[in-house]
Amino acid sequence: MEIKKLRKEINKIDVQILDLLNKRAKVAINIGKTKKKRGVSVYMPDRERDVINSLIKKNQGPLISEALKNIYREIMSASLNLQKKLTIAYLGPEATYTHEAATKKFGSSSDYKPLTNMKEIFSAVEKGIADFGVVPIENSTEGVVTHTLDMFIESDVKICDEILLPISHCLLSMSKKRAIKKVYSKDQALAQCSMWLQKNLPGVPLIEVYSTAQAVKLAAKQRTSAAIASQLASRLYNLPIVAKNIEDSSVNVTRFLVIGRQSSQPTGNDKVSLIFSLKDRVGALHSSLTPFYKHKINLTKIESRPSRRKIWEYYFFVDLEGHDEEKKVRQAIEELKPLCTFLKVLGSYPRG
Repeated sequence: MEIKKLRKEINKIDVQILDLLNKRAKVAINIGKTKKKRGVSVYMPDRERDVINSLIKKNQGPLISEALKNIYREIMSASLNLQKKLTIAYLGPEATYTHEAATKKFGSSSDYKPLTNMKEIFSAVEKGIADFGVVPIENSTEGVVTHTLDMFIESDVKICDEILLPISHCLLSMSKKRAIKKVYSKDQALAQCSMWLQKNLPGVPLIEVYSTAQAVKLAAKQRTSAAIASQLASRLYNLPIVAKNIEDSSVNVTRFLVIGRQSSQPTGNDKVSLIFSLKDRVGALHSSLTPFYKHKINLTKIESRPSRRKIWEYYFFVDLEGHDEEKKVRQAIEELKPLCTFLKVLGSYPRG
């Protein structure tokens, strides 16, 4: 009888929650109408983080903060899509880590558009076919994704948010480990599991494909083949897990960028990404960093890429703390400009 009584109490609370959720949804719809009149994007990552962080600070349990975040991600996803149905382009097919990162950020209410390469994702956002795109930019053990960096040189999209996703790789196959004759996966996934593969599958051919999800599709058709991919891919494609957590480093995180057609508003905890190339002279790189030192701006990343226009010419990708609406950041960029042959601010966005 006690359980029956408690369940009645839960049912009563659920009706109250439902009523409040619908009241919240009506307010969200009105906010969407106001945003449309002002020409403002419905997706505002600064607002999303403010809401979730505020609730976490007020949370007294027993609901844990991670559960609260997951619940509100879906509430806010549903609210966003009442304002405007969002289409999110990502590096497909389904069940790639990029897909996982996209759903972590935008929830299950958005429409997801899997595309086969970075160029298609950037183009879909530029042309308005997708509202936002999600692309991998770097991994904590394997470094940058050069295809993504290269796309920013020509594209006019803006970085408007970032996602940090812990990566845990699994070996998937229809066979036992001892019967596996080849392993498919994306180049970075193979590299992140290289020591495990050498120890557990020595001499087995490793075959690079364009995504972990494609690897799973191939392995599912070949009994003695395996794929390195996620648990999500195992569930979606019904391919058994032979081994879990096979990544060489226990701290394996991939950083993804959300690209759109405008930057995000300042939150007080932001990053700016920019790209530039320098005039060919002695001490050029040292001189280019001086404005940031002068204005006490912390650089969190600097990466170089060869230019395809001229031999020994390089582009430099820089991440720095702050927002391009801040006075000291604007001043530093203005002082950098005369030293450059090319400079572009890629976007300001909340830190992941």
